[in-house]
Amino acid sequence: MQSYEIVYAVFNLGPGEILLIVLVLLLLFGAKRLPGLAKGLGQGIREFKGAVDGAKKEIQDVGDTITKDEEKKEEKKSA
Repeated sequence: MQSYEIVYAVFNLGPGEILLIVLVLLLLFGAKRLPGLAKGLGQGIREFKGAVDGAKKEIQDVGDTITKDEEKKEEKKSA
């Protein structure tokens, strides 16, 4: 199963529902404010992804450090 199929299955939204949501957003916020809201949402998502990637890298670095420390201990024991 491809990723877009998984996302579609999670939200279970058809084209009619998506169109209805877009129309409601247009009515609530207006055509002038919608691009600004989308831009802000995009920036927020990018910042969140950056924070997640940073956390993953930090966890990986700690794991690498632990692995190196264990290898050094093994070398000292065998020497």
